[in-house]
Amino acid sequence: MRKILIIQTAFLGDVVLATALVEKLHAFYPEARLDFLLRKGNEGLLKDHPLLRQVLIWNKKEGKYKSLMRLLSQIRAEKYDLVVNVQRFGATGILTAFSGAKETVGFEKNPFSRFFTRRYVHDVRSGTHEVERNNMLIQSVTNAIPEKPKLYPSQTDFAKVQDLKAEPFICMAPTSVWFTKQYPQEQWVTLINSLDPKYKVYLLGSPADRQHCDEIIAQSTSNRIVNLCGQLNLLQSAALMRDAVLNYVNDSGPMHLASALNAPTCAIYCSTVPRFGFGPLADFSTVVEREEPLYCRPCGLHGYKACPEGHFKCARDIRNEQLLQVLETVEAEN
Repeated sequence: MRKILIIQTAFLGDVVLATALVEKLHAFYPEARLDFLLRKGNEGLLKDHPLLRQVLIWNKKEGKYKSLMRLLSQIRAEKYDLVVNVQRFGATGILTAFSGAKETVGFEKNPFSRFFTRRYVHDVRSGTHEVERNNMLIQSVTNAIPEKPKLYPSQTDFAKVQDLKAEPFICMAPTSVWFTKQYPQEQWVTLINSLDPKYKVYLLGSPADRQHCDEIIAQSTSNRIVNLCGQLNLLQSAALMRDAVLNYVNDSGPMHLASALNAPTCAIYCSTVPRFGFGPLADFSTVVEREEPLYCRPCGLHGYKACPEGHFKCARDIRNEQLLQVLETVEAEN
C-alpha cells in the first residue's frame, strides 16, 4: 500500500468520524501516502493534518459534474492502491468505481458499489457505532479494532483560544442544522441560569448561529456568557473544547469535534437516538435524553425542520437536573 484515498463528502461530523480511518491506516501503513476527499466547506477540519499528504475538495458550486469530472481525472492520475469510499451516494461511487485504483471498497448502499472490489452492509439500526461500520471497509487490510477519530489543531489554533482558558469554563453549542436535534432555546437559558457563577460560558457555532445565541444571552440572567459564534474556526473551537470542564452539545457536529479532541461531553439527544451509531466517543461522555420512551421517537435519522407531531416532547421533557447531574459527575472526577 503506497497510496490510499479516503472519500467522505457528507456533513462535518461524518468527516470527523472518518478520520478514525486515517489513524488506523497510518498505524498499519506508516509509509503510505494518505489523501482525503471531502466537500468544500469542511476542508478546515483537516488543515495541516500531519498524517495526510493532500486534501481533495469537491466544490459543487463550480458545477456538480464539472467538479466531479475534474476530480476523477485527478484521482486517476494518482494511481491509488486503495480507495475507501465511506459515502453512500452515487457521485462518489462514480469516483470510486472509475478511479483506476487496484482496490476499491465501500458500502453496498452506494449505487455504484457493484463495481467496487469489496462492498459491505451499512446498517444504522445495528447498534454499532459509525466508526465500527467504517472500520469494516478496511478490516481486511488492517484488523477489526477501530481507532477513534482525531483532529489536529495547530499551535496557532491553541494560541488563539489560550486567553479564554484563564478561568474554569463550560462550552455550549446550542444549534443544529435540524430543528428537532436542537435542544430548545429557553431550556439552554434555564441551564445557564442554574450554573455556578464561577464558570465562564462560551457559546460556539457558525456566523449563522450568532443571532440564536444572542437571544439566549438576552434571556439569561447570567453575565458570564460570551458568544463566540463565527469568531473561531472549527479547529480553534475544538482546541477550546478540549480544556472545558464540560461541553454541552446536541447530536450534531460539535459533539464529534469534542470526540476528536477527547473533550468531556454531555450530548443532548432530542429526536434522534444514540443507537443509530453516532454517539460521543470521549473518555468522559454522557448522553442525556428523555427518561421515558416516546411513541414517536426516533422520528428519523437526521431530524426535521419542525416536530412532525407538533409537541416536541422528546426535547421539552428533558429535565434541567439531568444536565446538571452530568456536570456534578465530571466535577467529582476532577
